[in-house]
Amino acid sequence: MRDHPLGRSALAEFIGTGLLVTVVVGSGIAAERLSTDTGVQLLATSIATALGLGVLILLLAPLSGAHFNPMVSAVDTILGRRGGTHLPTPHVAIYVPAQIVGGIAGVVLANAMFDTPTAISGTARATASTLLAEIVATAGLVLVIMGLRRAGQSAPIIAAAVGAYIGAGYWFTSSTSFANPAVTVARMFTDTFAGIAPASVLPFLAAQVAGAGLAVVLTMWLFPRGVHDGGSSI
Repeated sequence: MRDHPLGRSALAEFIGTGLLVTVVVGSGIAAERLSTDTGVQLLATSIATALGLGVLILLLAPLSGAHFNPMVSAVDTILGRRGGTHLPTPHVAIYVPAQIVGGIAGVVLANAMFDTPTAISGTARATASTLLAEIVATAGLVLVIMGLRRAGQSAPIIAAAVGAYIGAGYWFTSSTSFANPAVTVARMFTDTFAGIAPASVLPFLAAQVAGAGLAVVLTMWLFPRGVHDGGSSI
């Protein structure tokens, strides 16, 4: 990641997280309208999200590192301190609000494009199994990003890997792999296929924090002397 003004980097995080959520919610609404088969709906949304996320990472990584996720920003700071390549704490304090507000804006945009009211979701998702799934999903996502980065992989490879992991996560986790606090909070504001009820949000956030913590430990064990690329998460 090249050095850019913080405002420009924060705007990239706002736009990237917003468009990511627009892809998730918009594709979910479209899938609901085109098919009554839940499996087909999930397939459509997972493909759109995997492709859209990869494109957004490639586009915005040079500006902000393309985190789009408070857990990625936090872990980037924690793991990068020893090598001096971490995202500075003041940047995290700006990135995270930008990601959350961007995510909410993305939901509103998706709802508007499909003429769907912006409303609080009634879809309860928090169960013992889905919370375990969120721990696994978040730990895996952060490990993929940080592990490949420490292994010295190029940005296009990491972008493809992250998109592929999230696309797969729709299917191999019972939670459909939210793995992102900003996306989780934002998806409260759509009462559609992609929504999550407010009562499920805090348990999901707690599971995501636990998953990110597990990823920190695994990354340090598996990649103790990594190759860093100058502070970017990809």
